[in-house]
Amino acid sequence: MLALSSTSTYELCVPPTDMRRSFDSLCGLLRSQLSHDPTNGGVYIFINRQKNKAKMLQWQSGGFVLYYKL
Repeated sequence: MLALSSTSTYELCVPPTDMRRSFDSLCGLLRSQLSHDPTNGGVYIFINRQKNKAKMLQWQSGGFVLYYKL
């Protein structure tokens, strides 16, 4: 079940992100450049350079959920 709630921790990744990245690549970005654990249950928000697209990555019990807004 998809579940975004006000009790979740939301973190904005400030550097612009290439929207062609998959969840594997976004997890690698979180681990290597930002020193975050993507499986901690938080919601990570990625924005492209033009600021007209966004992706949100969240770990849930069944795996990763990737939300994408065009």
